[in-house]
Amino acid sequence: MKREVIVVTAAYGNKQVRELGGQQALLPIIAAAGADGVEIRRELLDEQELGQLSVLGADIASKKLIAFYSVPEALFTEDGSLNPHLDQHFAEAEQLNAQLIKYSLGNYHHDFDSSELRSKLADKKVHLVVENDQTEYGRFAALDGFFHACGESRICNGMTFDTGNWLWVGDQPLPAAESLSRYVSYIHVKAAVPHGESWRAIPLDEADNLWRETLALLPSDVPRAIEFPLEGPDLVAVTRHYVDLLREA
Repeated sequence: MKREVIVVTAAYGNKQVRELGGQQALLPIIAAAGADGVEIRRELLDEQELGQLSVLGADIASKKLIAFYSVPEALFTEDGSLNPHLDQHFAEAEQLNAQLIKYSLGNYHHDFDSSELRSKLADKKVHLVVENDQTEYGRFAALDGFFHACGESRICNGMTFDTGNWLWVGDQPLPAAESLSRYVSYIHVKAAVPHGESWRAIPLDEADNLWRETLALLPSDVPRAIEFPLEGPDLVAVTRHYVDLLREA
């Protein structure tokens, strides 16, 4: 069975996305490159585009792509309560015909009453996943605690494992992959190098083997996403190159 490769629209850079005409303008590039799907980023949608998500969803389907939806918010707020916009975000994902909606974790409390979230998810076709982000809540200890609870209470559909974000929070990808692999249902492939006091994402061809070593510890049958810079005069060619690489790696 062919491994699914998703292209995250943000990989083209926010400035370039705007210059090309928005995320919908990227669909022909992504489809021509042979990708299986696209991850739409909510932060790259303006108010007009948010009001026309069904049009975007229809265009994604017409290109024979699957849709994932990334929301730049946490599942849990600072006080530990559930994100109050959850219903709105799920409605948006449904307009896109998205298979998956992705949040960061936020301030999850171990004594959280999961019944409300289970109730919200009961009739949803969209899968909820939680990603390790570049905040304090994206550290291994926080994610490990959440997914152990998540596995027992069925309050989400798994983890988006970002191979590079661990570096931003001072953790290491390999031990995280070994411990969390069984929860992973989607992988953001990212390589990074030190940049000042932080890190910077780079194309895989410029990276060491850490991303490959991390992938080797993760499930081989879940979608892999390009979330590193896609740049160059021929965006179809560079996208196809990395789609092929992630499909075979």
